[in-house]
Amino acid sequence: MSFTTVREESFGKHTLRAVRLNAGGYRGIVLKYGGGRLGPFDATDLDELWDRLKLEAMKAGRAYVGFDGARARFLNHFPRGFEDPGYLKDERNYKLDAKRKLDTTAPLDAAATDAGFGPAVLTVFHGTNLLSPFEKTKLTPLLRGPSADAFVRAAAAFTLGAGDPALQELRRIAHPFESAKWTVLTYLPFLWRPDAHMFLKPTVTQDFAERVGHSFAQAYAPELDIGIYESLLDLVRRTETELAQLGPRDRIDVQSFIWVVGSYEDAPGTGDPNSR
Repeated sequence: MSFTTVREESFGKHTLRAVRLNAGGYRGIVLKYGGGRLGPFDATDLDELWDRLKLEAMKAGRAYVGFDGARARFLNHFPRGFEDPGYLKDERNYKLDAKRKLDTTAPLDAAATDAGFGPAVLTVFHGTNLLSPFEKTKLTPLLRGPSADAFVRAAAAFTLGAGDPALQELRRIAHPFESAKWTVLTYLPFLWRPDAHMFLKPTVTQDFAERVGHSFAQAYAPELDIGIYESLLDLVRRTETELAQLGPRDRIDVQSFIWVVGSYEDAPGTGDPNSR
């Protein structure tokens, strides 16, 4: 019996393949790197099948623990969850302090239209360890120079929903300063609007996505493409849903959860919250 292959793509080290069944619907398999396969899996909808194949491929990875495993890993370090005193001290409070300072010295609405906020924003960048010292050093000439106002306005526009045009404007302004990076460009939107945006630390976020089985692990690229950011937000929304019982207050909690699960060592207390 022959079937027509309707889709085949590489996914990480694996290959996903789907065929159309003669009786209707679709069948797919995962061809594993190094040999072997997973499946077959059947579905009436091709997109539904493709999502299943991606999940099965990620579950085959050694890092996969699922959201149940991610929650257990987080609670192993902070048994009281987002109310744990250690969590508040190591992961949340300093980010809240940075947000308060940004809201006071460079309010979002004013930053979107006015000028002169560069030095205040630079101080906020220096006020956390979310960026590396090298990244912070590169920001000094940007935020103390003639490009500062344009950068802050573009960051505010992105925060307020301007999407890809604002992201590309940020890239254009930051590129000459070697600062056109996800970490730099998502920092201010995350602090201004932690209900809507997310700070992207690529390596740890990819690691988290692999652990929970989300396609951001394969979608990420260093290029500043709005589709990559949308994939990140999809990962965040899924994580918010899975964490509902723990009661995350905002995406500061979600970002901290991602960091703890993706970066802390296995034994409680050995993760270094200052090694971002």
